[in-house]
Amino acid sequence: MIDLFPVDKADFPEPVIVTGAGGCIGSWVLHLLQRAGVNVIALDLHKDTRRPSLLMTDEELSSVVWLDGDIANPNTIRNAVKKHEAGAIIHLAALQVPFCKADPILGAQVNVVGTTNVLEAAREHGIKRLAYASSIAAHGVFNPETVSTLYGAYKFCNEETAKVYMQDWGVPSTCLRPGVVYGIGRDQGMTSKTTVAILAAAMKQSYTIPFNGPVSWLHAGEVASAFIQSVSTPRDAARVFDINGVIATVEESIKKIEAIAPNSKIDAEGSALPFPTDLSDQPLRDYLGDYGSVDLDHGIKHTYENFCRLINLGKLDSQSIS
Repeated sequence: MIDLFPVDKADFPEPVIVTGAGGCIGSWVLHLLQRAGVNVIALDLHKDTRRPSLLMTDEELSSVVWLDGDIANPNTIRNAVKKHEAGAIIHLAALQVPFCKADPILGAQVNVVGTTNVLEAAREHGIKRLAYASSIAAHGVFNPETVSTLYGAYKFCNEETAKVYMQDWGVPSTCLRPGVVYGIGRDQGMTSKTTVAILAAAMKQSYTIPFNGPVSWLHAGEVASAFIQSVSTPRDAARVFDINGVIATVEESIKKIEAIAPNSKIDAEGSALPFPTDLSDQPLRDYLGDYGSVDLDHGIKHTYENFCRLINLGKLDSQSIS
């Protein structure tokens, strides 16, 4: 799978800081950069290599510099950039939908203030290679057919803030709005349940996906590669792009899982997810060039086979299914 996402070390003469490095997409970004020999700095609230270790060996992980710190504190990212003389930032740190709803103030501190801190660090240090994660949930702010959430509102706020940083101070950035991400390491949030279904099949357990209808299937490696490509060269604008992957119904995906694991017992119930699924990746591909792509059959098969491998190694167990 990694061969689908080539990274040229020569594109990264200075270290790359990855915030939210312990998350699913962050783990894939670490994996791809480390394998290419890029000097990568992992930053998260606490050092948590649980997800990166599903993709990387202990030896590979040991070569990554890991920093603990709260992104809501402006000194966290400012000091990291200064100390390591970073030339690029991939900002992925965020609290997800349920956590923002449970604690709106903390959600705003992490998602909005944290992103502003990253933009401010880029301004102070003249960084022209900055990419950050928004979300498909941002469409809820301006699309009446999409459910509004605090999480989506915070993400949209970040998009507008980044535009002003470019307008007033010339801080360029590339914003990606991922759809429903799946793959190794995806284990949190409502939209993780398609990945959980693949894991259940690997564990020979029954599982019910709690929604039906069309879903965007965006492989974690693909979106990680797009973030890396976004900072592979200095930029001169603040741009926002959707990245959606492949569209397939939950029912179609269950059939694909069953084709790989004939004895699996996966079904689905509930309403469709309240997110748009007809978003095009083409504007992003026109802007970045080729960052790789994963067709759904290959992506599900790769995820299933690696779940089986990780189960055999004792790195995953039934507690991972929820």
